[in-house]
Amino acid sequence: MKVCFIVSEFFAWGKYGGYGTATRVLATEMVRRGLEVTVVTPARGAQPEREEVEGVTVLSHPAQSLRTQFQLLRTCGADVYHSQEPSLGTWLARKAAPHAAHVVTCRDTRVSADWLIELRSWILDRSFRTLLTFPYENNPLVRRSVRAADAVYCPNEFSRPIAQAKYKLSRLPGFLPNPVRPPTVPVRKAEHPTVCFVGRWDRRKRPDLFFELARVFPDVKFIAMGQARTPALAEELQRRFGGLPNLELQGFVDQFSSTRFQETLSRSWILVNTALREGLPRSFLEAASFKCAILSRVDPDGFASRFGHRVEQDDFAGGLRLLLKDGTWRARGEEACAYVSAKYGFEASISQHLEAYQRLTRPSPLYSQRSH
Repeated sequence: MKVCFIVSEFFAWGKYGGYGTATRVLATEMVRRGLEVTVVTPARGAQPEREEVEGVTVLSHPAQSLRTQFQLLRTCGADVYHSQEPSLGTWLARKAAPHAAHVVTCRDTRVSADWLIELRSWILDRSFRTLLTFPYENNPLVRRSVRAADAVYCPNEFSRPIAQAKYKLSRLPGFLPNPVRPPTVPVRKAEHPTVCFVGRWDRRKRPDLFFELARVFPDVKFIAMGQARTPALAEELQRRFGGLPNLELQGFVDQFSSTRFQETLSRSWILVNTALREGLPRSFLEAASFKCAILSRVDPDGFASRFGHRVEQDDFAGGLRLLLKDGTWRARGEEACAYVSAKYGFEASISQHLEAYQRLTRPSPLYSQRSH
């Protein structure tokens, strides 16, 4: 079977977010199961037009060249085209391969309020090119393509009714979990209180709130993994917070080429998320698999409320005190780990993807979202 993933990023070049991480985990595991896998993604930096990453063929195209993207989608000749978020690529794939099976996963369904938050952040970051994301994901062709897909899924529960309403689907999207690899290093919590941050250091993620916590809690170890969008922002954060003795700025950590990412989660007690908005961050699931409690302003699927603390009015300091008190973080982290193992277990999640692909490539698919 040939599978083509359509995604805005792939964890190997330029941008290292949740979409790219999830797609790389899925794609490489499908190759290990004997499938022929291609990824079609916008080129970033010096990314080559074609490369092999752990057995996956990665094809890149100029970000705004729909013609090149169409040609790549048609050339790869897949049996299944799986969009990792609705986009014009979803529409192009249907035009390029009308007789193939088309699957859509709505990873982070953004409505008007979400786009306003994004817009304010992009303006503050002077990331005007990113504004092109809006028309690329929000237009009648994309909505029509989602309705016509053979199957539509969400990787979390809370966004299923949101996606159904946004794309006017006749039925609730299915649940297709993000596979979370189990730890390959021992889970050994630090003896000293340790909290971590995983994510881009840009305005929407608000990493400065995490760094400010280091000033308030000098007896707690703070570790930040990620990188700023621009060198100027990186220099500003380094100037403001680089001198704090209890703050470790690790920068970008490639979780596919070393164990440092896992080792940091292994010794951390709590994952802190300061973002203004999120879907269900992959970092929540990864941290939970290492028995970390979650301290967060956003609360998708009630994750922070159940497995840590949901922050109100940006009182991260109050939430951290609560979790550190009497070892509250430990019980919440163990509960988070049990939940993720049951709902996002690696083997079961991969099997659900394979079963969906096999079902949809039979002569008469059992599940269809086609419009009539």
